[in-house]
Amino acid sequence: MSPARRILVINPNSNTQVTEGFSEALESLRITGGPEIECATLADGPFGIETQEHVEQVSLPLRRMVVARPDVDAFVIACYSDPGLHACREATTKPVFGIQESGILAALSRGDRVGVIALGAQSVTRHLRYIRQLGLMERLAGERPLNLSVAQSERPEAYDRLLEVGGALRDTDGADVLVLGCAGMARHRRTLEATLGLPVIDPTQAATADALAAVLLA
Repeated sequence: MSPARRILVINPNSNTQVTEGFSEALESLRITGGPEIECATLADGPFGIETQEHVEQVSLPLRRMVVARPDVDAFVIACYSDPGLHACREATTKPVFGIQESGILAALSRGDRVGVIALGAQSVTRHLRYIRQLGLMERLAGERPLNLSVAQSERPEAYDRLLEVGGALRDTDGADVLVLGCAGMARHRRTLEATLGLPVIDPTQAATADALAAVLLA
């Protein structure tokens, strides 16, 4: 019997509620006979990754976590800034997915103009720099901040603010597909999509689906 296959989804911040939230959102990808989807928290990471300093702070710990898990068949870095993505890819022959990259690419398959709901203004600056690096600025309708922390964004009371920002991206910026710009927003995807009437991509789901395909097709 071949060994069980495993996907490791890593939350680079130390907020376990965020990990629990996206683990719940990944339940539909835990298919019978498919790879195990394990969700882990980087215990020594900041409580939320909200600055470039936070991004740099977790890059090497993420790489060490990847190196320490030879039993894993694919990795997902569940932070929208994709911290340590290239360092982790250099550290393993297994596929490593970043949720911003996967989320944006998934959105491009669902619509023509992508809108991103970000945490704050600093997040928007980082994300736009990354989208330019990916060569995808022409497909970006806009990116607007919630002006919330990671912890605040995953709470039920954040939904009204997500709805407000998502509506502005749709009605003012012309987005026909939205991406949630933080793993902590996972709980809101279904309701937001139903209310706004356009596709809403949870990037952690998108990246984990990419990992699932990579493992199943290997």
